[in-house]
Amino acid sequence: MLVAKWYNNRDVRLEEMPIPQIGPGELLIRVEASGICGSDIMEWYRLDRAPLVLGHEIGGQVAAVGEGVTRYKVGDRVAAAHHVPCNTCYYCLDGNHTVCETLRQTNFDPGGFAEYIRLPAINVDRGVFLLPDEMSYEEATFIEPLACVLRGQRRVSRLVSGQMGKSVLVIGSGVAGLLHIMLARTLGIRRIVATDVNDYRLEAALRFGADVVIRTEEDMPARLRQVNEGRLFDLVIVSTGATSAIVQALKVVERGGTILFFAPTGPGVTVPISVNELFWRNDITLTTSYAGSPADYQTALELIRSGTFRVRPMITHRLSLAEIGLGFQLVIKAENSIKVIIEPGMQIET
Repeated sequence: MLVAKWYNNRDVRLEEMPIPQIGPGELLIRVEASGICGSDIMEWYRLDRAPLVLGHEIGGQVAAVGEGVTRYKVGDRVAAAHHVPCNTCYYCLDGNHTVCETLRQTNFDPGGFAEYIRLPAINVDRGVFLLPDEMSYEEATFIEPLACVLRGQRRVSRLVSGQMGKSVLVIGSGVAGLLHIMLARTLGIRRIVATDVNDYRLEAALRFGADVVIRTEEDMPARLRQVNEGRLFDLVIVSTGATSAIVQALKVVERGGTILFFAPTGPGVTVPISVNELFWRNDITLTTSYAGSPADYQTALELIRSGTFRVRPMITHRLSLAEIGLGFQLVIKAENSIKVIIEPGMQIET
């Protein structure tokens, strides 16, 4: 089979690999669509493990079924979670599935940027989701990122309960930022403002539910007070790993508010924080969120299936496996693109 093997962000090669052999309890999935995630371009995170076959946002079809699998059959249309929890450890029983050690060790074989992947038995047991007929494979690639967004906003649910007067600021209007905007709108938040350095993405933020968009500028606190009745923001969601965005978030959160750091930074990044100003005097809550639980995946699937989340308009590029190098550059440059989808079965016209 053909795979896209990642050596670094400027070197992604189309190579041949054997189709994985499945064992008892496992599934072989033919990948129909696989999204390029912002985390796929984090060189610092995986360069020492290269070469790799990346890709974890997939929709596909069951191509073979291992012995003992009864819930799925050849031809089933599915989405799958690459990381799954054990459901029995201290963290899982406490509701913190995404810090489970098993979740950190599970994955696809080899990765979603391939014609086929093998799903280990534990993934088959708790990380496969049948797609309804009305959901496309492309839409299925949004299940994983939306699951992550759902978990993030659950962690700050005290502030996103639809109460009158609540306001949300989303810093960074890429795919994750847009999904946060859509979820905040669905939950009835009164005022949603989005910022970015890219005008194309700001226009997208308006289309997907932001009330106001602002291009990042010098005096953001003053500018944001103008659009929020003189107040700063009850919830600030940082959907970019830029250090400047983190520093900005600390300046634009309202007293008693919360900052959700949703995106990782580069390695070794530190930001000075005034304990007295943020915590003691202003009672600010800082929190993070990583990944999503199987329940979040199921909820995400239903939100997309029902049409509550219209994700297809986010897709700006559909590329073949041979064009994945272009796809990576589109995501890295983050100019006139939002979601880039790789379709391994796509044939390039000559």
